[in-house]
Amino acid sequence: MKYLFAVLLLVFTKPLLAEPYHFVSINYLIEQEIGRIVLPEIYKRLDIDITITPLPGKRAQFEAKTGLKHGEIMRIFSYGEETPSTIRVPTPYYYLETMAFVRKDSRVKINSAEDLKNYHIVKVRGVKHTNNITKGMKYVEDMDTTKQILRLVSAGLADVALTNRIDGLVHLDELGITNVVPIKKNLAVLELFHYIHHSQKHLVPLVNDKIIEMKHSGELAKLITQAEQQIIKNTQYFP
Repeated sequence: MKYLFAVLLLVFTKPLLAEPYHFVSINYLIEQEIGRIVLPEIYKRLDIDITITPLPGKRAQFEAKTGLKHGEIMRIFSYGEETPSTIRVPTPYYYLETMAFVRKDSRVKINSAEDLKNYHIVKVRGVKHTNNITKGMKYVEDMDTTKQILRLVSAGLADVALTNRIDGLVHLDELGITNVVPIKKNLAVLELFHYIHHSQKHLVPLVNDKIIEMKHSGELAKLITQAEQQIIKNTQYFP
């Protein structure tokens, strides 16, 4: 009987141990796609395989905080305060710029985040940095993709599209939209961190040390540049 129990235990636990770590990202955002290339390379240098599933922002957060997945690949600092079941890897490995995109011929004037409250804003649903900067504002509408919000501004159906600078610029180029431009100055620059569910907290110091090592060697910067170039070439696959 003990032998049978041992065999059953081995059968049912071994496949679980063999599975790679599984993280989530937010779908259809340029910076997240860059993270989907860079983060597996960081783990690979630890001899660890990971898989990443892109999901809508709110769904990604739900899967990470409940432990259905092992965490999220890339979120801003405040995500850790909102999602205490995850642990922030202390060293950021990328960043984003919160940028307002407006029509060239509009009279929209934005010098600070406070000025946003005067306009009809569109943003991608579930994205923390744009959620935070528009908190409490009345005229804010959520869409599924960056291309949708840029099209609305281009057509004059919204005043401001809020997203990451590189995300907006790449999608404008892909869409061939020339009447929408970023404002002169970004509204915020935010570091991006990897978040790991508490159940896998042993990974945190390993990943953090590797990020620091790769930053110091210049390897991380090189990887990011390659990832940016790769994603920019493939934006035609974004909806």
